[in-house]
Amino acid sequence: MHKDLVTLKQITAPIIEDIKIFQKEFENALKSEVRLINSISKYMIRNRGKNIRPILTILSARLCGQPTLNSYRAAAMMELLHIATLIHDDVVDDGTLRRGKLSINRIWKNKISVLMGDFILSRALINMIGIKDFDALERISATAEKLSTGEILQIEKSITGSMTEEVYFDMINQKTASLIATSCELGAITTSKSEKDRRATFDFGDNLGMAFQIKDDLFDLVGSEHDTGKNSGGDVKKNMMTLPLIHSYRNLSRSDNRQLKRLLGKKKKTSRVMADIRGLVETSGGLKYAGNKLDEFSNKALDAISFYPDSPVKQSLTDLVAFNTLRAR
Repeated sequence: MHKDLVTLKQITAPIIEDIKIFQKEFENALKSEVRLINSISKYMIRNRGKNIRPILTILSARLCGQPTLNSYRAAAMMELLHIATLIHDDVVDDGTLRRGKLSINRIWKNKISVLMGDFILSRALINMIGIKDFDALERISATAEKLSTGEILQIEKSITGSMTEEVYFDMINQKTASLIATSCELGAITTSKSEKDRRATFDFGDNLGMAFQIKDDLFDLVGSEHDTGKNSGGDVKKNMMTLPLIHSYRNLSRSDNRQLKRLLGKKKKTSRVMADIRGLVETSGGLKYAGNKLDEFSNKALDAISFYPDSPVKQSLTDLVAFNTLRAR
């Protein structure tokens, strides 16, 4: 599956006009009569991420048929939900960097950040009502619940120290994969409405979302702030158990296991401590194990859409899977 990395510009080439329509829907949804809200919105738009979720909605819509106005509205809503959760996450995690730039809470402090996240969620709800499609509303509502549940589950397990691989996969399915899966399924819901299309696009997004989170977990251990655009080792420093760490606990010798627990238990995790943690995880095969799981979910994503005829849109979805596997941030 590994090949030369295709750029996002190449991936989005078949839907470039669709993205322009989505962009208008998204920017209109953020407009307000309050000057501060507009200032923060402009900062967010200027420092936006890759738009993976709306890209997936539009590509899935093209895969299943012809995009409708609801397809673009759904794409905008998925991005609004995603951004709102990121703003709240940075407050919860005390994050200072997002996509290589200062996070909203670092500039405007926590109170404004929480309220801005709430404002964006309210705009997502307004957008949702405009879709007027029960199937779409049902999927979006269930996804919004899963996003919060997954985050709370992660915090609970970090406090109790009871994270298992089974719980980990359930947690990342809720907090990451659910939004990506719904983004894809909304492409089918707003076009063909076919159950076969819905299942295929959902399965594609669900497995891609799992692979996406595992990739982020690997970045947390081996990535740099320059590469990832986020605080390096953020999850490890907050005692969040990720897949490489879970595997390490199962496979290290008793003495190395004690050493890993001692290092993870340190309140201040210096660069030296982080290097020692990475060394133990690598010794245990944790990085390789997580990489194998990433490939496993990626292949399942490709299998989910294998029955569709070859087309530029299908190729873009295939390239997105490879893009996630090989991305540097």
